Amino acid sequence: MAVVVALVAATDLYLVTRPEAPATLTARDVQAMTAKQLDERAAADAARPSDATVAYQAIQPSLVLITTQQPADSAAGRGAGQGTGAGVIVNADGTVLTALHVVEGATTIKVTYADGTSSDATVATARPESDIATLAPADLPETVVPAVLGGGVVVGAPVFAVGHPLGLTDSLSAGVVSALGRSVRVEGGRTLKDLIQVDAAVNPGNSGGPLLNRAGQVVGIVTGLANPSDESSFIGIGFAVPIATAGGAAGGPPQ
Repeated sequence: MAVVVALVAATDLYLVTRPEAPATLTARDVQAMTAKQLDERAAADAARPSDATVAYQAIQPSLVLITTQQPADSAAGRGAGQGTGAGVIVNADGTVLTALHVVEGATTIKVTYADGTSSDATVATARPESDIATLAPADLPETVVPAVLGGGVVVGAPVFAVGHPLGLTDSLSAGVVSALGRSVRVEGGRTLKDLIQVDAAVNPGNSGGPLLNRAGQVVGIVTGLANPSDESSFIGIGFAVPIATAGGAAGGPPQ
């Protein structure tokens, strides 16, 4: 009889301490959980900066505005005037990489840094065959932030052009690499070869500015735009010199 009592007592103890079974999930519960997860993911995506924002923030301290005083050219029917373009600091010594046609023939060159200070500059090197030049500023900003040079790009890769189109300073446009290895004839009868073709909008004032990958690394220097008309406006095709070519003018290693 004692054995039976012990068994009953043990059974009673088990029934008291046994954990409750989980509630059965309904279709409504599953839908609510899925909606919550989607909302959390959307909130995280919204808080994450876009590729364009990352690229712009990375290059902004290294971007410069270039203004030049151009002499009159009677042969071309052009009077004296001011030109604008973009450039990017690529060395700790303040060397600025830009397009040669931005500064070619200028009587004076001034660079304005991201902190608002400015300096006179002179052409240090010029490579007409690739439309690339480097500038040596007389004075540097308080903090020099060289841009990071990237590697090669592939067709379809997202790219960002940053410059001062039509006087609108520090502007970014986005697009993709449309083609590689393009050759384009430019003023003076020169042919620029092995260019990157992009559909990111570029206009006068973008010349000399950096073409960036999504990490904000410089993968090219904007050199011009294609336009069958006499107007210098963007119609969907821009060109940049690959950084493997442009970087060599600044003493950088091959990319």
